Amino acid sequence: MAVTAQMVKELRQKTGVGMMDCKKALVETNGDIEAAIDFLREKGLSSAAKKADRIAAEGTTSILVNGNEAVLLEVNAETDFVSKNQGFQTLVKELSEHLLATKPASVEEATASTMSNGLNVADYISNAIAKIGEKITLRRFVVHTKTDNDAFGPYLHMGGRIGVLVTLEGSTDAQAAKDVAMHIAALNPKYISRAEVSEDEVDRERKVLTEQALNEGKPENIVAKMVEGRLGKYFEDICLLDQSFVKNSDQKVKDFVKSTGGTVTDFERYSVGEGIEKRQDNFAEEVMSQVNKGN
Repeated sequence: MAVTAQMVKELRQKTGVGMMDCKKALVETNGDIEAAIDFLREKGLSSAAKKADRIAAEGTTSILVNGNEAVLLEVNAETDFVSKNQGFQTLVKELSEHLLATKPASVEEATASTMSNGLNVADYISNAIAKIGEKITLRRFVVHTKTDNDAFGPYLHMGGRIGVLVTLEGSTDAQAAKDVAMHIAALNPKYISRAEVSEDEVDRERKVLTEQALNEGKPENIVAKMVEGRLGKYFEDICLLDQSFVKNSDQKVKDFVKSTGGTVTDFERYSVGEGIEKRQDNFAEEVMSQVNKGN
């Protein structure tokens, strides 16, 4: 497969590695971006896992709790200042109330549903776009439910740039649930526990770690032991309960949660615009334009 300038640019954006190393990785992996990321990590050149999600959209996250029900949603706009617009804030509030009342199964179902004002969500958003002057979208949402014996942990960071909703089952300690939500906002775990990590993901990480150790010149007879140690660190990075608690680094999150008498059954973390690119530049055209300017 031919390696294009656009592919090199994409890999460079995701890894922060130089262009020549990116091109070499793509050649070695026949143009497979994910395999190229692993190749660079094995060579110790990339911390891709921490750079893969690039934020390039604006808007806000919001949480509404009503008794034993709660909704977390993300609404996007084109510029940051729109999120402070009173009309935009009203839209987010009314969408939150509608989603919590109707609990649609998807964004598509939500946009087709009728609000209490008689408009469907799609038309309501279109009216807001006409007034505010920017494209606005309901990107995603999740509705959580609990019992009277459980607690919600809602937390908005930086005025809604990050939103986290946690359900603490078997405990009514709302402050503890919020503390866990704050921790999730800060450390961004992917899973609650190791049990949720697929065997494929563990095997993939073990392979990367093994190649890293071998490329560092470590003796083969101790590589396996080293890999298992590093794999433990990997679990600490991605699993909530294995992480050191941000409010007390001497305590694991699992120990803090256990002290409440409850268990974390689910959580959701939204960061505004994660994974969205505002615009796609043509890297080859950009280079050519600079060359032509020099002629």
